[in-house]
Amino acid sequence: MKNGIYKILLIAILSLTFSSCNNDDDNNDNQSLNGDYSGTFTVEYLNGDTFSNPVTVSFNEGNNYQSSGNDDYFPAGGSGTYEKSNSTIEFYDINYWTANFDWNLILGGEYEYSINGTELVITANRTEFGIYKYELTKE
Repeated sequence: MKNGIYKILLIAILSLTFSSCNNDDDNNDNQSLNGDYSGTFTVEYLNGDTFSNPVTVSFNEGNNYQSSGNDDYFPAGGSGTYEKSNSTIEFYDINYWTANFDWNLILGGEYEYSINGTELVITANRTEFGIYKYELTKE
């Protein structure tokens, strides 16, 4: 009788332990980015200089993206394909660019991202240059 109670108690504890496990790592993966976003691009350089401008970014079927650019290259823009995984997103820009500006202003390469409702924040910390951030709202 005593062994039966211990077995039942052990099974109950194990069931509660495994049912309470949660894998939060894939929350961003399950959310589609498809749509048009607008907001602000900001770069904070290591020397303290900060530049901000309005920006739009569109995500379409087939993992395609397009980012608007400004004449002063803050940001430069970009378009191509992207892949996202957990909290990172990798942009593969397909454009040809001149060498007269900071190429980190192009939406390309690896970024951290987070989604909260209609808010999307995309950030890259380029340790030798500064922090590049897109704060966007889905339209």
